[in-house]
Amino acid sequence: MASPKLRAIIFDIGRVLIGIDLARAMNALACRSALSPEELWRAVEKDPRWPDWQEGRISARDWHLHINKRLGGSLSFQQFTDTWNQVLHPEPLQDTSLFEKLARNYRLALLSNTDPVHVAYMESRYDFFSFFPTRIYSCSVRASKPSPVVFQAALKAVKTPAAQAVFIDDIPEYVLAARSLGLHGVQYLNPEQLRSDLRALDPGLAL
Repeated sequence: MASPKLRAIIFDIGRVLIGIDLARAMNALACRSALSPEELWRAVEKDPRWPDWQEGRISARDWHLHINKRLGGSLSFQQFTDTWNQVLHPEPLQDTSLFEKLARNYRLALLSNTDPVHVAYMESRYDFFSFFPTRIYSCSVRASKPSPVVFQAALKAVKTPAAQAVFIDDIPEYVLAARSLGLHGVQYLNPEQLRSDLRALDPGLAL
């Protein structure tokens, strides 16, 4: 029996559409901290309030104050946001032509674990966001991948059943979570592999 026709493609953002350079941001923070950039990132990621930050239960200004206090920093809010956004590489990983072609045949959406500071920066900085009218952020839906909540929110937003949707992410755990809910899952490795996997899912797709 033939697979249902694909109708929606849902992309992760970090390391799929935008490169992530942790050292770039952590070096900027580390110059005001006794910790090395590596130690600093581990401290931030393991911070007990990190899930609250990613899932929208703490404001940007409260997160700024919390990180300053936790790390002994003295950054102003503007300095903090500028530094925080340095983690995002200025040039996107994908050529815009990919989205132009996909948008002709599919509903495109973004699904990302992210925070309001990054959201505001990305939406104002990267032109390719115009191809994604549907954007599901963990900080907006108050849940993070791999929770089923975020995938269900994305499917509802694109008005597409799971069997007719593709989810693309660089993290295997998140791809498996999508597959467990019935979506097609593609683990992103590089632009060439992504196009090849999309053509395999839809042989008629010209990429």
